[in-house]
Amino acid sequence: MTDDLPNLQWFPGHMKKTERLIQENLKLVDLVIEIVDARIPYSSRNPMFNEMFAEKTRLTVFTKPDLANPKETERWLEYFRADINPAVAVDAAHGTGIKNLIALAKNLTQEKTHKLVKHGAKPRAARAMVVGIPNVGKSSLINKLAGVNHTKTENRPGVTRAKQWIKIDDGLQLLDTPGILYPKFEDQEVAVKLAWTYAISDEIYDIEPIVCKLLETLAEKNPAGLRERFKLTEPLSNDGHELLSVIGKKRGCIRSGGVLDVDRAAKMILTEFREGKIGRITLDELN
Repeated sequence: MTDDLPNLQWFPGHMKKTERLIQENLKLVDLVIEIVDARIPYSSRNPMFNEMFAEKTRLTVFTKPDLANPKETERWLEYFRADINPAVAVDAAHGTGIKNLIALAKNLTQEKTHKLVKHGAKPRAARAMVVGIPNVGKSSLINKLAGVNHTKTENRPGVTRAKQWIKIDDGLQLLDTPGILYPKFEDQEVAVKLAWTYAISDEIYDIEPIVCKLLETLAEKNPAGLRERFKLTEPLSNDGHELLSVIGKKRGCIRSGGVLDVDRAAKMILTEFREGKIGRITLDELN
């Protein structure tokens, strides 16, 4: 089993600026929409948000449900609705859940906007701030909601750099914000899951032990998907380094002299996991 995992910490300077931007604009919105990754609905929540948005109505949106175990997604949605705040799953790639999200957002802000009119303000669209950790799917979701590419979408943590107001329809406006993590990861298991899903930049850690831990987790939680994707016929090892070696050789990740190209093999496995090619899996467990 892997015991050489690096200590992961990542809070670049632009995230501190994002924290200030969020706090400065919070008074402008009626609702905060927090985006979480359906594969890690607990681990992809930013714990800073509980204090930052304590006085705001909140809605949680599960993105990338097409990559997660559907039964586990339903269990997590029920948990959020009962213990945290209203929640809905939205598959931005296929548009599933978009109408539910818009209707729920309007319903949650209706009392606030009606109260403003009652006190003499002009009628206006509800305003929601969209927040989340890097690479959780915020920009893809907003693009789908708006119907056009208002935000720059790229599979790289921290690519949305400035706030953007996006009109969804006459009744709803969204304020997009850059992805933000938190200054220190107290739980390294959470940090590793963030690395797997690319919320943490690949450039800050040694990829081999992170991928070995991923393979051990997949062998435990989704052995059938691992076998099918990489055409594994022999018994699955519970050691990530052995699995990396076997898979790398099967995929031809070999340097001159017959030496395994560990970095190439690890990057290949990580990419295929992120693209959902190893099967739909939820990494956060709900007891």
